[in-house]
Amino acid sequence: MSKLWWQTKGEGKDDLVLLHGWGLNAQVWHCICEELSSHFRLHLVDLPGYGRSQDFGALTLEEMAEVVLAQAPEQAIWLGWSLGGLVASQIALSHPSRVKRLVTIASSPCFTAQGDWPGIKPEVLAGFQQQLSDDFQRTVERFLALQTLGTESARQDARRLKSVVLEQPMPSVEVLNGGLEILKTADLRQPLSQLKVPFLRLYGYLDGLVPRKIAGLLDAQWPQSEAVIFPKAAHAPFISHPQDVCRVLEEFCKVDKP
Repeated sequence: MSKLWWQTKGEGKDDLVLLHGWGLNAQVWHCICEELSSHFRLHLVDLPGYGRSQDFGALTLEEMAEVVLAQAPEQAIWLGWSLGGLVASQIALSHPSRVKRLVTIASSPCFTAQGDWPGIKPEVLAGFQQQLSDDFQRTVERFLALQTLGTESARQDARRLKSVVLEQPMPSVEVLNGGLEILKTADLRQPLSQLKVPFLRLYGYLDGLVPRKIAGLLDAQWPQSEAVIFPKAAHAPFISHPQDVCRVLEEFCKVDKP
């Protein structure tokens, strides 16, 4: 059976599993690892087919969730960024007893814009899928540049994301297409409205991929969850504002809420 690349570090009593976004790998958490490892036992994972977890083809969201869960601690706090937020959410839905708390960063239960729901236009995602087979590396770089657009440190943040991709083996076109297919088709809005697990959603005010309007819509649809918007952040707030993200996360995980 194929195994994920999985690294555990840190001193805390609570397990915290970190799931990265599309095209990337666990190195993306480097800027917050040191701070978080003094509070949690961190589990850094390369999602199936990404980074050092090369031995996988394209998976559905449900399949990806099951593969990740198979190597996870019995009970953990799950934190997912972007695509990783969908994977963490799917795990919370299918195995709530394994999830102590759920945190998503710059993620949406439905990434595709439809009707009154804001998001990425379906033709943009379809365009990325088409371009992947034409110019694989440039397409990934364009997607990464979109994630930092608008922040004061946009260039520096985009360079950091690019170096994270290039440091590790690149995912295959098949795996990247599979990830885009999940972003294009997944819709967890209704299932997550029933979630009983403590749930924190973090957003960047300047995010062009997950519009901030989503935070308010979900506040109304998911009153049991909490939202925080970082005013000067875009799609990667933990890179542009690492201390702010760590502070909010530690506060949310510090006490067992009734």
